[in-house]
Amino acid sequence: MPSVSLSRTAEPAPPVKAGPRRITPHLIALPLCLVVLVLLCMASLALGTKSIAPDRILDLLMNPDSSEESGIIHQMRVPRTEFGIAVGAALGISGALMQGLTRNPLADPGLLGISAGASLGVVAGTGLLGITAAHGYVWFAFAGGLLAMALVYALGGAGRGGATPAKLALAGAAVTALLQSLVNAVLLFDAAALGEFRFWAVGSLTGQPARVLVDVLPFLGAGLLLALFTAPALNKIALGDGVATSLGQNVGLVRLRGTVAVTLLAGGAVALCGPIAFIGLVIPHLARRISGPDHRWIAVYSALLGPVLLLAADLVGRLVARPDELHVGIVVTAVGAPFFIMSVRRRRLQEL
Repeated sequence: MPSVSLSRTAEPAPPVKAGPRRITPHLIALPLCLVVLVLLCMASLALGTKSIAPDRILDLLMNPDSSEESGIIHQMRVPRTEFGIAVGAALGISGALMQGLTRNPLADPGLLGISAGASLGVVAGTGLLGITAAHGYVWFAFAGGLLAMALVYALGGAGRGGATPAKLALAGAAVTALLQSLVNAVLLFDAAALGEFRFWAVGSLTGQPARVLVDVLPFLGAGLLLALFTAPALNKIALGDGVATSLGQNVGLVRLRGTVAVTLLAGGAVALCGPIAFIGLVIPHLARRISGPDHRWIAVYSALLGPVLLLAADLVGRLVARPDELHVGIVVTAVGAPFFIMSVRRRRLQEL
């Protein structure tokens, strides 16, 4: 009698249908940020002491003429908007890099003494050399920021362990205090330098000729490329220097490259519009809430949110005091500081 096998032939499992690809929040927010930035650019061209209709703006952008409105748009508001985009993006990305390099959520470009170095450069150009034109002393501001960064990195990298985040922060604080004392010493004995420095130090998108942006733009572009090239490595550094090294990352090279990027971006921004505070400190926090901990997306969103905040603050400064206006540096500090305090308090409550 033939035996009957009770075993079944294994049937292939039915194919698993792939569900719809999930769209992450940071991909949804990206086009929204772009739309907001475009709307703010249009508002920056339309609003001010004299308001101009949007259809008239588009017509004048394509076909400039000799009218007063054409002069306002092309000579004042277009350069102002371009400065806001370039400086906002530079400060936002440089702040994101600083916080990633030092693993310090309160770090900003001023931590490396860049603002103090640029201030000393402006004072030296105006007070010691008598340069009063904005397109002249802007290069002294840029050079001062570069020299300050070099000094901070030389001090922070001395001794055992190289340029660690703690040593760079301490060196930056020491160099900032030294340079600021030199600035005050020069201003104490030179009233003309004080007058020029007060306007520049407040932080403004106006007062510089448009050609200055063209001159500084290559430095900002080089800093942007370095920043985007450095951002992926910051994901490993966030795990700690030891873990990053074990994963094959050259931590010292990444910090050097990132520091050069921060100097080019923040130095160029400070040279153009003065030491505008708060942008590099808060924008990375906002970007991180949208994108999560990935530094590649943090850099992208910082480049978008920086101009959004700066242009919005500039518009507020134009509208609240018409026909006069408030400098954008004042508005950014007044509006942003309470928001940052609330964000820090909320973050601390979540950690408890």
